[in-house]
Amino acid sequence: MTALITGANRGVGRALFDALQARGDTVIGTHRGLTGGDWIALDVADPASVRAMADTVGDRPIDLLVCNAGVFEDRDMALDDGYPADMWAREFAVNTTGVFLTVQALLPNLRAARGKVAIVSSQLGSQTIASGGSYIYRASKAAAVNIGRNLAVDLRDDGIAVGIYHPGWVQTDMGGATAAITPTTSAAGLIDRFASLTLDNSGTFETYDGQTHPL
Repeated sequence: MTALITGANRGVGRALFDALQARGDTVIGTHRGLTGGDWIALDVADPASVRAMADTVGDRPIDLLVCNAGVFEDRDMALDDGYPADMWAREFAVNTTGVFLTVQALLPNLRAARGKVAIVSSQLGSQTIASGGSYIYRASKAAAVNIGRNLAVDLRDDGIAVGIYHPGWVQTDMGGATAAITPTTSAAGLIDRFASLTLDNSGTFETYDGQTHPL
């Protein structure tokens, strides 16, 4: 299997990269500052960078695309004077638009393999579970869920299944040292979810450990 993982240099992305590679898969990792070998430079917020990444991949079939790159700049901001407009633009460019542009650019590769798309969203993207705060991150991740569900419809005839996932509360730079699980645990669960993703359950929003997540 050939997998491409965005934002694979650290955290859950790196754990996914290492776990898939360890089992013998061909894994391409992307990061803004890494090139060469198994790595392709990619800034998902830059359309030119996305196009260049797709050119580098060429016509290689992609069995699994993991849209993992994400940013969370608005943590703990005050409602009265936080959430500046430029921050909305930056976070949506990565967490939402970047997902769409990456999938769009690699459609020929996914079609060639009748591959799978995995979108790493967050429980904070749930509109059912709304506990306030983090407005930009929540909105951008909710939009990523919406993109995934609609891609599942439009890509069904191509044989491409799309899954959307909450990776858990993970001990990363984003999740913090007191988070509930390690990146290794999250990655192992997500890999199981990828394996069970088919056209029959395409478009579902699930947790890393296989629970259906409220939309």
